[in-house]
Amino acid sequence: MLKNYIGILMLNENEDNIKSLTKSRPIASIPIGGRYRIIDFVLSNMVNSGIYNIGVFANTKTRSLVDHLGSGKPWDLDRKINGLYLFNSTTDGSRLRDIDALSENIEYIRRTKQDYVIISSSYMLCNMEYNEAAKFHEESGSDITLLYKKTNNGKKHYIDNNTLYINEENKVLSIGKNIGAEDKLNISMEMFIMKKSTLINIINNAVQTGYNNSIKAAIYNSVSKLNVNAFEFKGYLQCVNSVKNYYKTSMDMLNGKVTKELFFNNGLINTKSKDGAPTKYFNESKVRNALISNGCILKGSIENSIISRRVIVHAGAELKNCIIFESCEIKQGCKLTNVILDKNTIIHENTVLKGDEDFPVVIEKKSRLE
Repeated sequence: MLKNYIGILMLNENEDNIKSLTKSRPIASIPIGGRYRIIDFVLSNMVNSGIYNIGVFANTKTRSLVDHLGSGKPWDLDRKINGLYLFNSTTDGSRLRDIDALSENIEYIRRTKQDYVIISSSYMLCNMEYNEAAKFHEESGSDITLLYKKTNNGKKHYIDNNTLYINEENKVLSIGKNIGAEDKLNISMEMFIMKKSTLINIINNAVQTGYNNSIKAAIYNSVSKLNVNAFEFKGYLQCVNSVKNYYKTSMDMLNGKVTKELFFNNGLINTKSKDGAPTKYFNESKVRNALISNGCILKGSIENSIISRRVIVHAGAELKNCIIFESCEIKQGCKLTNVILDKNTIIHENTVLKGDEDFPVVIEKKSRLE
């Protein structure tokens, strides 16, 4: 168990390709899998690895994130010693540098009793324990260890993600970006292990020189100066940095093998619980291969879809390959295919919406379609 580690989650993530789902929330608090949020995975991974001191550095639009995290109780982080800390930067600006957020709260890092730190983004979805990676880092004697995933499908997946070029001794030689030109790549998971003192030096240098806008860039630019190694993760991984990737990841969850690995293999994924009545299925309802949350009223046909809490599907409505967020209502005669409905949306009678697997239709929060 990693009692000598603190976790730091950097949520200043690129939202350019997922803005239709992040107008009122960060990527970290986008609902996924019916009853979870994206941040649940990395939080649960850290807690399952024995890390109970976790700092979350957020940027803007944090209302939903604060509401979801609360005191950290669902992850056993509501503690008198250590626990969950949420930091918002006070620097002026619409989009703030995460280096500045870290610098403003560097006393939090200094005062922690732990000697090591694991830094991660939220949108890399996987279920993993960090113990093996931490052991590799400590035994290697490296300054920094980067976690990565090998892919044989780089032309279609992990577009715009950073890639690692490593030698036979697992030393990182350089950092690139996946532009979709090659299939075989080493995809950076944007997870970094290092000593706390190393992180403080990187932050101070970045602020002093002004060369790096983010902690991720500062770490990548240290490759030529420090001893940086790489650790391979061999499990399921998806980067939810676009609507296309969000949709694909959600549809993957309908695969029993993927669901078992994502939610159970290396410990349970915990989330904020919401008490509610069980879902009610009427005689005329037809449900096939779907994830259904509690509190729903289902009278229509649902296939290969994910339904969040308190959704109403009226008789005669047909949903196929859809993701329906909380408190939506789909009225009689509607036909939805490859559609994502954000929260509190109402689709009126006989509406037909059809998207594509690569380009699903996204209906924004609180919409009313007639």
